[in-house]
Amino acid sequence: MAADFHLDSQCIRRRFNRAAASYDGVDILARTVAQQMDERLEGILHQPESILDLGCATGRDLARLAERYPKATRIGVDIAPAMLQRASPPQRGLQRLFGPRNRPQVVAADARALPFAANRFDMLWSNLMLNWLDDPAPALAEMARVMKVDGMLMFATLGPDTLRELRDAFADTRGARVHRFIDMHDIGDALVGAGFSNPVMDMDRLTLTYAELDTLFADLRQSGCTNASGLRHRGLSGKQGWQRARARYEALRTSGRLPATFEIVYGHAWKAAPRTTADGHAIIHFQPRAGSAR
Repeated sequence: MAADFHLDSQCIRRRFNRAAASYDGVDILARTVAQQMDERLEGILHQPESILDLGCATGRDLARLAERYPKATRIGVDIAPAMLQRASPPQRGLQRLFGPRNRPQVVAADARALPFAANRFDMLWSNLMLNWLDDPAPALAEMARVMKVDGMLMFATLGPDTLRELRDAFADTRGARVHRFIDMHDIGDALVGAGFSNPVMDMDRLTLTYAELDTLFADLRQSGCTNASGLRHRGLSGKQGWQRARARYEALRTSGRLPATFEIVYGHAWKAAPRTTADGHAIIHFQPRAGSAR
């Protein structure tokens, strides 16, 4: 990844914690992407026993996964503890006796340092989490570590054209107003480098429209999805800078609506059997020849 591309993980955690109460009311993008990810599971015969939802937010995908895989145990991980409190609220009184038995567990953790043993899960699900990392390689390495051989990773992330209208409108203001998003080909290379095989990826563009630019800003803020670039400008751009940016965005208005483009990269891959041991020695498998004594 580019040396000057850095995302502030502490800022990301604070903003998602702050957005936990409002997140479910403005997560139309995540819900649309989750439906597309679920449809991509049609025809895949893999039946996981244990599922890790990485970047689970308020846990709505955990409920979706329970519908498709009712026998599987589910664990949700998120960087923001406030999100997890909504994903699995504490049970009280009779809820403990008569509530659902297969409730998901939730854990606050960073995707780059997962608190699980190796070979724990046979499916990992990640809906719009990788785009909050400036380098996906460490997280993908952790995913491969905690996944069983032949386990499946199903993910979606944001590509470089995301919020291109907003990026272009603020192009001449100080600091980055929209942080970068990693290209699909770089994600593919990182998957293979982490030990995943047969990655299959495709890209789609989704355009949301808004009556007012301030409504887009409010949706981004209330979902926690605001600029986390280390190069972001901490101050205001000045009245004239904002007016110029708004005028550029207003020039894009079509049929009374302002567009906001999101490039969605979908993918799945499988964990291949390791070729080397943890200390770097090659693993050699011996197979008896046909007809030989055993």
